[in-house]
Amino acid sequence: MTTGMNVIRWSELDEAARADALTRPAVKANPEIAAQAADIIAAVRRDGDAALLRFAREFDRATLDSLQVGAAEAAGARAELGADAIAAIDTAVGNVERFHAAQLAPPIRVETAPGVICERVSRPVPAVGLYVPAGSAPLPSTAIMLAVPARLAGCPVRIICTPPRPDGRADPAVLVAAQACGVEQIFKVGGAQAVAAMGYGTATVPKVDKIFGPGNAWVTAAKTQVAADPAGAALDMPAGPSEVMVVADAGADPEYVALDLMSQAEHGPDSQAILVCTDAALAEATQRAIAAALPALPRREIISASLQHGAVILTDDLGEAFDIVNRYAPEHLIIQVDNPRQFIDYIENAGSVFLGPWTPESVGDYCSGTNHVLPTYGYARSYSGLSVGSFQKQLTFQELSREGLAGLGDTVTTLAGLEGLDAHAEAVRVRLRRQSKRGAA
Repeated sequence: MTTGMNVIRWSELDEAARADALTRPAVKANPEIAAQAADIIAAVRRDGDAALLRFAREFDRATLDSLQVGAAEAAGARAELGADAIAAIDTAVGNVERFHAAQLAPPIRVETAPGVICERVSRPVPAVGLYVPAGSAPLPSTAIMLAVPARLAGCPVRIICTPPRPDGRADPAVLVAAQACGVEQIFKVGGAQAVAAMGYGTATVPKVDKIFGPGNAWVTAAKTQVAADPAGAALDMPAGPSEVMVVADAGADPEYVALDLMSQAEHGPDSQAILVCTDAALAEATQRAIAAALPALPRREIISASLQHGAVILTDDLGEAFDIVNRYAPEHLIIQVDNPRQFIDYIENAGSVFLGPWTPESVGDYCSGTNHVLPTYGYARSYSGLSVGSFQKQLTFQELSREGLAGLGDTVTTLAGLEGLDAHAEAVRVRLRRQSKRGAA
């Protein structure tokens, strides 16, 4: 059995071939996705709840009596889960809360010059919409990753949208996770229509100020379109299908590497898994390990499809490997080399990094404490993963005494003159003239 992963030696490629080797499976492969998302948004804005119910029948094969999860369904969800599942959710919530609570920043107060006080304080985003996918696999872990920092940030309105199952109910694990994080308003709405509902509001789904969470190409397109509309809602970050890059040397365990690659490939056929390694024998052993493990995995068809646009990149040394890392800017970066901490300073562009043989990406997805909502498609060059700060705004304040203004007066008027903004300068001069008159009096 072959894995379908293309094997490349980096030093033999020209610039065009290198760019091609690191090209993601294009979210825009279907040029109609943006247009389809726009049509869905327009329908939700026009028809509201009726459109959401219609799309549930069309896309989710679910006939719903109510869009909102009721008290009976919420209570029944916990009874459907075993004690082990509930304990696992509680452990994950606790670890994610501990790590994110440490991110809460105190107010800043600085006297930048005598009599000039500058401050910064945080305020929560008033209303946030949390999208929890549940396509081929429900993601209660995403409910935790979104809802915990939203609660810690103090967002007054926190709602979750998640696709319904064909039986008309939400996934019980998603419901239990949401309730464990303090989210009470949960709606059975998925896809681009969920983004539209949260972005503009319907009779049932409240309008929010910012939308969070990963999703498929239609969800990503809808988030982008809604965020571009002043009447819509902001988005957390550009995020598309999942991806992983593993950097390995000759000492890495090929079975560990293989399963780390497959653990991201199983998210969907448009996910991408890339191995960058310095040892050809390790690369071959990893591919054999993938081939050996694949038949026993329930999502083997999805993994196989994903690996078709994966790659094995052979490098001359680890310095070259980390150059590739920073060029690709992976969502997940796994470092399976001797003494991985020595390479931390080499890493500039990555969403979340996993160091050493005992740190599979799976722990970050679920329960180590870091957030798994991360920038994909190279946006790790300019975006960070989700944090408490993502759910907050920072307001700045300044207060000057008369002496403080006098001390900065010449600086302001000179700079205003350079920019030709006379009213800026005069706003300072009028105050200083009055101060001068009061002093003379």
